[in-house]
Amino acid sequence: MSDTPPIPGASDEVGHVSVLADEVERMLLENAPKTLVDCTLGRAGHAEQLLRAAPSLHLIGLDVDERNLAFAQRRLAPFADRVTLRRADFAQISAELAAIGVPKVDAILADLGVSSNQIADPLRGLSFDADGPLDMRLDQRLKMTAADLINSLPEGELSDILWHNAEERHSRKIAKRLCAIRRQGRINSTVQLARLVAAAVGENPDSHRSRTHPATKTFMALRMAVNAELDSLKSLLSQAPDLLAPGGRFAVISFHSGEDRLVKENFRALAKTDRYRILTKKPMISGEAERGSNPRSRSAKLRVAEMTAFA
Repeated sequence: MSDTPPIPGASDEVGHVSVLADEVERMLLENAPKTLVDCTLGRAGHAEQLLRAAPSLHLIGLDVDERNLAFAQRRLAPFADRVTLRRADFAQISAELAAIGVPKVDAILADLGVSSNQIADPLRGLSFDADGPLDMRLDQRLKMTAADLINSLPEGELSDILWHNAEERHSRKIAKRLCAIRRQGRINSTVQLARLVAAAVGENPDSHRSRTHPATKTFMALRMAVNAELDSLKSLLSQAPDLLAPGGRFAVISFHSGEDRLVKENFRALAKTDRYRILTKKPMISGEAERGSNPRSRSAKLRVAEMTAFA
C-alpha cells in the first residue's frame, strides 16, 4: 500500500486489545514461518507482536477498513520492509496474493468480528451505547447499510437474518415489530432500533435483569448481514488449503457459535481427507487474567489446523 496520510477520525490511540495474542504467537510461529497473512489486520495488535517475535517474518495484512489500515501502517512503520498492506476483504485472499506474486504462504490468521474502536465510533452504528446512524458498514465502499436492510427487507427475510446470523430466539417478534413501525416512518438510528427491539421482546434494558441488552444479537446479526461476514468466512475457509504450503498453519479466532461451527466443521472435513492436521482438539480460550483485563476475550475461541505434507 502506498503511503497514506492520517485520516480524520483515525485516532492515534490503539483503541483495541487483540485477544489470545500469546496463544496466536505460539501456535503460528512454532514452525518459523517466512510469510504470514493477517486477514483481519485491524489495529495491528497481533501483527506487531508477531513481527517483533519473528525478525525474519514477512507479514501481509488485509483489511477493508480504511481508517484501521492507515493506523496499522503507522503502527507497523518500524517493520515497513517486512510488511505489505492491502485494502481487501479476506474473501479475496487468493486474488490479493496473486497480485503481489505470492503463490503460497506459511501461515494465515483470521481474527473475526470487529475492533473495539469500531464499536466505540457512533458514526459506524455498531453499538447502541451512543445514538448514531444505522450504518454498520466496515467497508465504506459497500452500498447497503443496516438501515437499508431494516427498511426494505420482507418480514420473513429479516427474521431469517436475525436467526441464522445470531440465533436470536425472538427473531420473528422483532421482525414483525420493525416492519410495523417502518410503515409509519423510516428506522434510522441505533438508539431507536435498540428501543424497538426491547419493546418487541417485552424487556426493559434499564432493569438490569440481564447483563446483555436485548438488542445485542439483533445488532450483531445486522452487522454480519451488511458485511456478508459468514459468506466471507466460508470463502476464506475454502481458499486456505490451496494457499498454505506444506506444514503451514491456519488460525481462526471466532466470537460466536455460528462462526466457530463453520471453522470446526471445515477443519474436521479436511482432516478426514488428510489435508489438515488439527492442532486444537478443543478451541483455545482466554485465561482468567486476560478475561479480567479484556472482557471481549471471554467469547473468543481459537482453532488451529496445519497443512499436511500429503496435500
